[in-house]
Amino acid sequence: MLDVPCHAVGSHVAWLFPGQGSQHVGMGKQLAERFAAAAHVFDEASDALGVDLRALAWDSPADELDQTINAQPTLLTASIAAFASARQAVGHDLPAPIAVAGHSLGEYSAIVAAGGLSLADGVRLVRKRGELMQAAAAESGRGGMAAVIGLDAAAITTALDGTGLVVANDNAPGQVVISGPLDAMPAATQTLKSAGAKRVIPLRVSGAFHSPAMRPVAPKLEAALGTARWDDLRHAVIANVDAEPHVRPTEMRALLERQVWSPVRWVDVIRRAKEMGADAFVEFGPGSVLTSLAKRIAPGAKTANVNDAASLEASLEVLR
Repeated sequence: MLDVPCHAVGSHVAWLFPGQGSQHVGMGKQLAERFAAAAHVFDEASDALGVDLRALAWDSPADELDQTINAQPTLLTASIAAFASARQAVGHDLPAPIAVAGHSLGEYSAIVAAGGLSLADGVRLVRKRGELMQAAAAESGRGGMAAVIGLDAAAITTALDGTGLVVANDNAPGQVVISGPLDAMPAATQTLKSAGAKRVIPLRVSGAFHSPAMRPVAPKLEAALGTARWDDLRHAVIANVDAEPHVRPTEMRALLERQVWSPVRWVDVIRRAKEMGADAFVEFGPGSVLTSLAKRIAPGAKTANVNDAASLEASLEVLR
């Protein structure tokens, strides 16, 4: 039986942290100007990387921020800044969540929030992860991703058999992302539409992420993960790879190595949180993608976001 920390009596909230694609120029700026805790997160993360993450997140051109090597550390920083702002606004540690989860890159943010990694180690790891993923994408050639609307993951998997394409993200019922060789996309698109897909939408990404094309990343990522200091997690993190809660560092390290080339089972992650007792989901960081998905996966659940001062104020009722 899994040994996880006890959550507070009456706790019903799961914390969520967004993945790459949620970044935008200016993210976290308002919170950092209003909350000292958020400003400190940007300072600490910048010092750890030797990169001015404020300038990168707030003032850089969008195409520079969107580069995988830049998007990953800045998004983690903005997400943890939002989390720190919420803690400062409440005036003490937030009530313990039932579980914590993050989508792809966001899983690292989740682990930092749960106490398994320091902020400094977190940004260093995702910077390295971004470098490795960007290099693997360039080396593998023409890889890409597409969103498939209107079919479930099982039907898509069947339709993709033999194409070299795979399910990369099972995000919500009827919203699945596929990944693999770009030259296989046109024929696969027709097959998927014949199987009942309403739309197949190419995504603006630089590679076939969460697919076998990222397997070369795994050994170097595993080595990088081994350089960080890992602590037992204070809150269980539901992993992308197996949709199960984990608190042991050795388990999380192994799962993160697999995560880079394995599908993100987000539907199963949210359902697992609900099984554990979550009836509210709070997303920390830019955008509201994950809470939008949670509403579809767990109808009736409360949702809130912390990405600026107004959304933070609105979320306090759920967080307290």
